[in-house]
Amino acid sequence: MDLQLDRLSNRNLRVAVFGRVGVGKSSLVNALIGQELLATDVAHGCTRQQQALPWTISIPGLNTVELVDTPGIDEVAAAARARLAARVALQSDLVLLVLDADISRVELDALETLMSSGKPVLPVLNRSDCCPPEQLECLLQSISQRIQERCYRNHRAKIPQPISVSAAPRKACQQSDGRVRSERQPAVVNPLCTAVIHLLQEQGQALLALNALRQAERLQQQLELGRLERRRHDAQSLIGRYAALKATGVAANPLVLLDLAGGMACDTALVVQLCKLYDLPMGGPAARRLMQRLSGHNAMLGGVQLGLQLALSGLRQLLLIAAPFSGGLSLGPAAPVALAQAALAVHTTRRTGRLTARWLVDQRGRGRRGNPAPTTLMRRLIRSDTNMQRLIADWPQPSSRPRRDGLLP
Repeated sequence: MDLQLDRLSNRNLRVAVFGRVGVGKSSLVNALIGQELLATDVAHGCTRQQQALPWTISIPGLNTVELVDTPGIDEVAAAARARLAARVALQSDLVLLVLDADISRVELDALETLMSSGKPVLPVLNRSDCCPPEQLECLLQSISQRIQERCYRNHRAKIPQPISVSAAPRKACQQSDGRVRSERQPAVVNPLCTAVIHLLQEQGQALLALNALRQAERLQQQLELGRLERRRHDAQSLIGRYAALKATGVAANPLVLLDLAGGMACDTALVVQLCKLYDLPMGGPAARRLMQRLSGHNAMLGGVQLGLQLALSGLRQLLLIAAPFSGGLSLGPAAPVALAQAALAVHTTRRTGRLTARWLVDQRGRGRRGNPAPTTLMRRLIRSDTNMQRLIADWPQPSSRPRRDGLLP
């Protein structure tokens, strides 16, 4: 996160070159830079670790642009492949997915990981000089169709059409002694260079800011999950104590109005204690929103509870009144009635506690006044900045927030 903030303050944008082993990623970086700075080899797997090189292009609003050469995707270890894709997505602002043939399942899975992180991806078909023109057109269409099917089905997003390049083309030439040797030809990467420069001129600053906000949001989610795990037991104990207190009061008290008043007081005290536990002070709009939300969720349950409480309380009072006339025999069913009221009180208290805890956790994610969360900052930026609006519309969005049901009390 500190590195991302440094890059944001220094306006240093990173473009990662990503793909399988041996598709020509290092050659593509050399061709874009215009110098043979990265080692290349006919043997696959020449790049063992990430290498970042400055790309001398002028982009308004950006001080530097770096091209990052990455190791090839391990075609055997799926777990390592997923970790590599996630790391590339985390450390870059734009990804060039390099192919040298029709896109494979391995590459589609890596693309899925990148898109789940909300990372902009440009597909690039390298070694286009090896295909005749008519076959090249069919290959580009096939790649585009398979990518769009996966992206639209899972993310409702569209990825730009693949761009064909030849990072290190070679041509067969016959020598004077009759032998045929291949000779290196000038790289053909102008279409890709033009597309990337145009994209960075329009959305470069927005890409840099959006990546910083998403990393901050990811960090906040990790911290939030840790807090939930630590406070889950405390919240369960708190809800259990108030449920027992409410159940005892309802079972011991014969008057329905006192039952309802005591139950409301108990639920209110539970809400206040949960607010303290989750470090979200009550008051003002937050309190009103919480009570409105609880009222909406509990309206039907409250009506059922009221009806049952009235019926059970009325039945218990009739049994108590009839005790002198029945010689005490009518008091027998009073205990089960009281237990039924207590069970209902426990259920409603636990439901109120869970709804309150879920609402408070969501409120933590929105941040507080004067110290808004990354998600809130992102929404404000999207509302006020047209470039950010276009960026959000053009590129895939991250997957939904992690499920927290198992961490709630």
